[in-house]
Amino acid sequence: LDQVVEGLDQGPYPIVATQLFERSRSVAPGVSAVRGGAYVHQPHANPGPRGSRRRAICSVPLVDSISRRALNRTTLGRQFLLERSSRPAAEIIESLVGMQAQNPHDPYYALWSRVDGFDPTELSERMERREAVRGALMRATLHLATTPDFVVLRAQLQPTLAAVLGSTSFAKDTSHVDRTSLLEFGRSILEEKPLTRAELAPILEERWPGTPGASLAQVVTYLLPLVQVTPRGLWGRTGPAAWTTIEAWSGAELATTTSFEDTVHRYLAGFGPASIADMRVWSRLKDLRPVVEAMRPRLRVLKGEDGAELFDLPDAPILDEDTPAPPRFLPEYDNVLLGHSDRSRFFVPGVIPPGWAGNLLVDGVFSGSWKLHRSRDAARLEVSLLRPVRKVEAAAVEEEGERLLAFAHPGAGHEIELRTER
Repeated sequence: LDQVVEGLDQGPYPIVATQLFERSRSVAPGVSAVRGGAYVHQPHANPGPRGSRRRAICSVPLVDSISRRALNRTTLGRQFLLERSSRPAAEIIESLVGMQAQNPHDPYYALWSRVDGFDPTELSERMERREAVRGALMRATLHLATTPDFVVLRAQLQPTLAAVLGSTSFAKDTSHVDRTSLLEFGRSILEEKPLTRAELAPILEERWPGTPGASLAQVVTYLLPLVQVTPRGLWGRTGPAAWTTIEAWSGAELATTTSFEDTVHRYLAGFGPASIADMRVWSRLKDLRPVVEAMRPRLRVLKGEDGAELFDLPDAPILDEDTPAPPRFLPEYDNVLLGHSDRSRFFVPGVIPPGWAGNLLVDGVFSGSWKLHRSRDAARLEVSLLRPVRKVEAAAVEEEGERLLAFAHPGAGHEIELRTER
């Protein structure tokens, strides 16, 4: 029995033995509580040959509750927002299953908040080597991903992008056009030379007269696995939003077989604990429930403050709700604020992001916005607090703001304007 218990101590589903015993002794005779997160059951029927030491061993998950604040700290920790990581930027990007990139420089600020001593040239050089790309992925929005990740995720998300397109006026405008012919022609044009949608539209309209070229271009850029080419997305540089196929740009082809279980596992590692609704909102993948249900025996199940069922990896740490959370300046679009259906772990009632500005976290929750302004010889950080914060927190915001200015505008004079909106 000691050997069995020692083995169960290594198991993935820790259970408080006394709780299990109290639950089970009244309904399952023969159940004995043991340490190590499981129980040993000596069946009464068919016990085996006389003298046999056979036991039926069951290791099952216990549904624990978790507070909203503990969810906050746990997810922040998995997003590298409690303590900066020393890992390379590419590893962080993959750990987060890609990064929001609607604004070309957003991933740089997101990585600066997560990586100790982050050098933006590290990411730019990786993009120039075509080892990282920007293209439509989760929620049909632009994401930065490593090239190996992009070809897997995009293959899974192709039906999602087609469904999103189907709800737009672009699909209605082009319903009479043969999709196969349109995509084959669009691919040939974009692989010959990367083009913006505005440049692609008249070429397509000439081929299909009477059909809006802008709508034809949208169909092509929704349904083909395209990426935006550099210099777009490089630090300190700009360029047109020109598209070509991932195959033409990197030589990599879309994956032919993918695992939705692997994607769920990776999501929980970076965003968990989370509900199935959270997973759907993050990815817009359909039919996730059967995938998660098949994984249930290998997952930890928690209950949120609102009673929602939350799934997690069995060996992933749950952080204490009193874990310190330093201020973090996040970009306008950041994974951590967009990765759940229920975003109450990061937002307090009545405090809503204004949009078109960066997001400031204080004590782990959204607390204000920020903007950078640059003149010829000075840089100014404008911070608007949307909820009251303590003096020590305001001081910490200013310290982190100084570090942000030094990152974004090294060598310039720095000024911070901190104001409270309410």
